[in-house]
Amino acid sequence: MKALVYSASVPRYLLAQLLGKRMPLSLLPLRLKEIPEPEPPPDWERGKVLLSGICGSDLALLFGKSSPSLAPFFSFPAVLGHEIVAEVGGVRAAINPLLTCRERGLPLCWACEKGEDALCQNVAEGEIAPGMLGYHRDLPGGWGERIVVHPARVHPLPSDVPTERGLLAEPLAVVLRGLRLVSLDKNEPVLVLGAGTMGLLSLAALKLLGHSGEIHVVARHRLQAQMAQDLGAASVHLSAEEAAKLLGAKNYSAPLGHVAWRGGFPFIIDAAGTKTSLNQALWSVREGGTILLLGAPGKVKLDLSPLWFRGIRIIGTYTYSDQDFKRALEFLRDAKSLERLVTHTFPLSDYLSAFRTVLTRRGIKVAFRP
Repeated sequence: MKALVYSASVPRYLLAQLLGKRMPLSLLPLRLKEIPEPEPPPDWERGKVLLSGICGSDLALLFGKSSPSLAPFFSFPAVLGHEIVAEVGGVRAAINPLLTCRERGLPLCWACEKGEDALCQNVAEGEIAPGMLGYHRDLPGGWGERIVVHPARVHPLPSDVPTERGLLAEPLAVVLRGLRLVSLDKNEPVLVLGAGTMGLLSLAALKLLGHSGEIHVVARHRLQAQMAQDLGAASVHLSAEEAAKLLGAKNYSAPLGHVAWRGGFPFIIDAAGTKTSLNQALWSVREGGTILLLGAPGKVKLDLSPLWFRGIRIIGTYTYSDQDFKRALEFLRDAKSLERLVTHTFPLSDYLSAFRTVLTRRGIKVAFRP
């Protein structure tokens, strides 16, 4: 079968760290290859991939932004793609890509016993290699024509949910887990930093959960700003500082060109995960407020003095529980037209055009249609 295969390379990683997103796409450690179809482990199922998204964590890996500290929990070379809709047994389904104790043939750890798959202790243990679908050397992800999947991770799509909307189940599950971890007053204002897929899904989820306070969004690009407005943002800003000033936040000059703040939003969602967004979140959240970090930010260096000086609480989430995944599918049934976030799809053979579309911000969710 055809598949896009990522091969780990220390020289290319160092080159990508140096060049970032200026790195020529021809030098990415990713190639379209013909590989054997995967053989399912006993009691697993084969699936035909219908759509698979390009995620920020994929970009972080390809462009040298992932932390080397996480390397033991994944295995390469791998067919990337963990946002997957596939046809399994003749049924369209969203695929939960996690490989926790159950899939690894291990007794349940304390996290899996509680249903908190996101915290599984054994993602690098057991009968199969470390990682999850999309970051696993033996079990290909969605950037290939076929996958194999544990039947418990197959979530059929309702007939009235388009395939493109179903593709959003995985990132929406990340958002829903994050929101259930925080104590949020539904009447208070919220700031969402970043209006890519995760930021816009955060806005949509807050609306679906009945949040009545104003939701402000920081968007750097025109299409993102338009989407945020269409989804009901109270206002869209170019920076967190601009938004915080509306709530009476004050800035104070500091030496060496630095600026410090008092006041701001009681709750901020950082859905961008960059050095700029994290720094803005630390200063535009009000004293005693909460910052929710969604997804997989790249490795960054930050001044963390606001964390203790301002009494801020930070919560991070990268994945989800299976219950969060099921809840995401329930939400998507009611989220009419949310599929418009999937702005572009490409065949595997045109993967360079897909990445150009992502990097030039011409789309929101860009996906492969193998």
